[in-house]
Amino acid sequence: MITSEGKPTKEGEDILTFFDSPSREKLVRLTVDSSDFERWWKVYPGTDSFEHKNVKFKGSRALRVNKEECLLKFNKIVAEGDYTADDLIKALEYDVAQKRNASVLSKTNKITYMQNSLTYLNQRTFEPFIELMKEDDVVDSVEQNGIDI
Repeated sequence: MITSEGKPTKEGEDILTFFDSPSREKLVRLTVDSSDFERWWKVYPGTDSFEHKNVKFKGSRALRVNKEECLLKFNKIVAEGDYTADDLIKALEYDVAQKRNASVLSKTNKITYMQNSLTYLNQRTFEPFIELMKEDDVVDSVEQNGIDI
């Protein structure tokens, strides 16, 4: 009910509001649609091998790991209320697109440096990409730099 920063989660705020409310209306619990996680899971690269703009990159490891733990972490992050499932999916799409395009430009596999899926969620690696996606000039930058998302 409290984040690691000591702030109440969305669910925690709802409970506090419920107890402060004289009417005691029904408390609605935030649920996460399992299809949201499945969409995120499919976007996360399975391995660091890929082809982009007719250039093939060999990889050496799996990136999608511990699906059940990822599901729990994904649901926990969404339940906190700061980010939606769509925020997480779009941030991941943006991150992967940047790495793929950078790989083609540098002729080096940048997906190799990507964390596995559980570490990505645990370390909240998506947060900077959500912030970038919220900035108006990112869309222009994406189009100007030829980043395909």
